[in-house]
Amino acid sequence: MTTSDRPATEEQEFRRPPGPPPGPPPVSNVWVYNGKAYDLSQWISKHPGGEFFIGRTKNRDITSIIGSYHKDPERIGRMIERYALDRQAIPEDIHPKANAPDFLFKEGFDSWRDTPKYRFDDKNDLLHQIKARLKEPELAVRLQRMDTLFNIVVAVLAVLYFAVQGLRLADPNWMPLPVFVIAMVVLRSSLAGFGHYAIHRAQKTQLSKVFVNAFDLNYVALAFVTADGHALLHHPHTQSEVDIKKNVFTMMMQVPRLYRIPVHTMHKFGHTVTGMLIRLLDVCRLVRQVGVRDMYGTRRGAMGHFVGSFGVRFLLIAELVAFTLAGDFWAWALQFVVTMWVSTFLVVASHDFEVDTEELHSDTEDWGVNQLEQAYDLTVVGNRWVDCFLSAGLSSHRVHHVLPYQRSGFANIATEDVVREEAEKFGVEWLPAKSFFTDRFPKQIRTYLLSPSREAEENKWGFVREHLSPSALKTCATYTAQGFTGIGTV
Repeated sequence: MTTSDRPATEEQEFRRPPGPPPGPPPVSNVWVYNGKAYDLSQWISKHPGGEFFIGRTKNRDITSIIGSYHKDPERIGRMIERYALDRQAIPEDIHPKANAPDFLFKEGFDSWRDTPKYRFDDKNDLLHQIKARLKEPELAVRLQRMDTLFNIVVAVLAVLYFAVQGLRLADPNWMPLPVFVIAMVVLRSSLAGFGHYAIHRAQKTQLSKVFVNAFDLNYVALAFVTADGHALLHHPHTQSEVDIKKNVFTMMMQVPRLYRIPVHTMHKFGHTVTGMLIRLLDVCRLVRQVGVRDMYGTRRGAMGHFVGSFGVRFLLIAELVAFTLAGDFWAWALQFVVTMWVSTFLVVASHDFEVDTEELHSDTEDWGVNQLEQAYDLTVVGNRWVDCFLSAGLSSHRVHHVLPYQRSGFANIATEDVVREEAEKFGVEWLPAKSFFTDRFPKQIRTYLLSPSREAEENKWGFVREHLSPSALKTCATYTAQGFTGIGTV
């Protein structure tokens, strides 16, 4: 729950002092947990969940990350005591923008002040009650079976993914255009759903690091970068100012509404062709500057992520080249446009990202209850097992937010009864899943496609000026170019 006994440094006014405060000087390798400072640099390569999660969270408060992503956070707390710096955390220990790009946060954001403070040591809170029931042997065995079944389905989908494209390239008559487009939208969304769960899994083996990049198959993001913003910033701090996922998908709102679909489509096409490769090269440069050891522990620890990320990006480009050379570019283009837009709306369909953070504030001090109140489940065709893939893994979304470490959507479905029953004891109403097509999609159309541009709203411009002003046209050109240079919505 939210701590009421924070260290003295947190009870001071939330601003960074002009000079170093009294006491031990801060060091660059600092992680903050429960208000105390730690140096986990020696733990990066030892972390069972993978080096990335420790290296990427340097100079952040990892209290909620440890509490939410581990079955026994108390044991983790005892384990890291050997790395304690024997002092309370101070503002200089926390990077003001969480070591993430500044443009992802609102003006004035400061991670020391704006990161929600929760504690996870109350044995009677919702999360502890749920985890206690998950230890029941019969349920634990069932969850393992669900993970295995999920992986088998993913393997079948991967074969179908290449088979559908192969048939279309070999002879379009074997794979008519409408069938091809629908199949690619379904398969890309489904495999991206697997990538979504791969991001949450332990990333210790090289294969697991490669699989993370399956999320890129829906053209929406760069999984290598998204793993941080999604797993480490969005999930532990849902709908707070730290939740950069809320800000990423509203960037298209700077484009005038009539131009928004074509301009954003070209922006994402640019991402696919060159933008994300440029972004990956930027990540490579960053790793060289910071040092492989500080981010991955060893060069080998970094290999799977880089091989997988570059591999998937080259695969997406190779598909475009293959269809172009085969004289079937427009088939590729149609599946690209439909997949990209459907997937974009699916990604933001299970939260009220269009609502201001202040309006979504929850008074609860229980992290698990807060997660249930800030998320809802999604339905596409009405069958949870099918929707698990069609919704990119979001059919049992509330369970996923309370138990983000679970390895598959099938495991979340199998856990839903437990979470619902325990939630009822805490007075949390279990609302029915929302339909993507009849509920979320119409609302998203109004918000993301039909609302005036940000500049028009700020200046109270009319429809004509919104679309014909020189600054609006410049915005469109800049936004399009940014896609090809890797800047923008990721």
